[in-house]
Amino acid sequence: MTGATQPAPPAPGQIQFQDRMGHPRPLWMLFMTEFWERFAFYGMRWALALYIVAQFYGGDSGGEAPASKLYGAYLALVYAAALFGGYIADRVIGYQRSILLGAVVMATGLFLIMVPNEDVFRIGLATVIAGNGLFKPNISTMVGQLYATGDGRRDSGFTLFYMGINAGALIAPVLTGWAAEQMFGGSPQMPAYKAVFIASGIGMLISLVWFWFGRAQLQGIGNPTEGQGGMQRVLFVALGVLAAIPLIYFLLSIDAGILGWILAALFVALCVLILREGFQTGTVARDKAIAMLIIFVFNVLFWIFFEQAGSSFNFLAQNVVNRDFGDWTFPVGWFQSVNSLAIITLAPVIAWIWVRMGRANPSIPRKFGLGIMFNGLAFLLLMIALSGMVSDAGKIPFWTLFMVYVIQSVGELCLSPIGLSMVTKLAPVRLVGFGMGGWFLSTAIGNNLSGIFASSVSGEGGLSAASALSGYTFGFWVLISAGALLFLIAPLIQRLMHGVK
Repeated sequence: MTGATQPAPPAPGQIQFQDRMGHPRPLWMLFMTEFWERFAFYGMRWALALYIVAQFYGGDSGGEAPASKLYGAYLALVYAAALFGGYIADRVIGYQRSILLGAVVMATGLFLIMVPNEDVFRIGLATVIAGNGLFKPNISTMVGQLYATGDGRRDSGFTLFYMGINAGALIAPVLTGWAAEQMFGGSPQMPAYKAVFIASGIGMLISLVWFWFGRAQLQGIGNPTEGQGGMQRVLFVALGVLAAIPLIYFLLSIDAGILGWILAALFVALCVLILREGFQTGTVARDKAIAMLIIFVFNVLFWIFFEQAGSSFNFLAQNVVNRDFGDWTFPVGWFQSVNSLAIITLAPVIAWIWVRMGRANPSIPRKFGLGIMFNGLAFLLLMIALSGMVSDAGKIPFWTLFMVYVIQSVGELCLSPIGLSMVTKLAPVRLVGFGMGGWFLSTAIGNNLSGIFASSVSGEGGLSAASALSGYTFGFWVLISAGALLFLIAPLIQRLMHGVK
């Protein structure tokens, strides 16, 4: 990060990178940068709702509903901040500088949240949110910029990158969960969550160092464009981040329903900006933008129910799932690694299937429809377990929740990595980073609604088999209906995409 104005970087996809394992060499540097950032993110994510109940509600089950809402609001704002981070990278300081600044801010926040004070805890969460907004959308955008237009390796590259995300997410809950039980006087009954947050902060620092030394491989991709150079702009952005933290703290403190309306207003504004750019660019760009925004709406529905993983599914595991294996009890936090283990195991299989199907390969909208319906099938399994497999002790079998995570993972593989790639293909050329921010904003809306949904499943007295059955039955019907609708309108969306596969 020098003070001099940099020359305009090469156009994305025009550089002939040396290949490594069939993909541009910088992909693997970005892979490991994202690995450590996701280690930090998921290392603390599994513990958040459980920690809030234990630390700030004295372990009372009545704290589950507010903990779920705060958890949902936190995730929502993490993804909503990506909207602004994408814009800052596009128009203000470039992608590389945004990633480096975001990593510094995130690490600071992760160390702050270990302070056992609710106000400091929320300030720490707000700081993590601000940093993640600068980091997350821009590293994904740079993956797309490694490939020339029409390069058939792009979807495969995003799938591999997605494996890097999940490799970090697989290791993080296991390692930080072990640390919580073994360090600072922790135990399986009362983990020392401070160890979780320290380990996550260290992971974020590793991500920062990795990108700092590896960014030379990018050969100028992600550097500031002409007019974006100089440290003055970086300083202004840093001051803007500091000013944003109190605002984010406020948003974390308001009712989740009000936050939902704010996020909806942001989404409408984003749609207007992207559509305006599309209309100004031409018919093809307009149609592609419309197709992308339609899929964003379905993305909201997917994440409402997928993100029960860190809220109501955690309380389900704690209260209703039989986790005992003789004298050993399977830790609640380890369920969070099942999704990542399934992703890593199944991602090459799914990628192979897409290639093997050739011309019969489903369109992007139909892949999304499959993702939503697999999510629905996971809730169908929970319906069956909670209605017919509850033991006399009020517990459902361990394998049922385990398989719920596996089935959801298949749905995620049909939807999420394809979505990242889709944005780089359909967004207006001048607003690709902004479009990626829009993808994360739709995810944010889903996450906020997921917290509201999880709080209704828990109710005032905490999650039970009966309350879970009622809520998850509703989730099944919403998902199956949405997936079927997307299948029906897929040909219309595909026409709007003008040949994009």
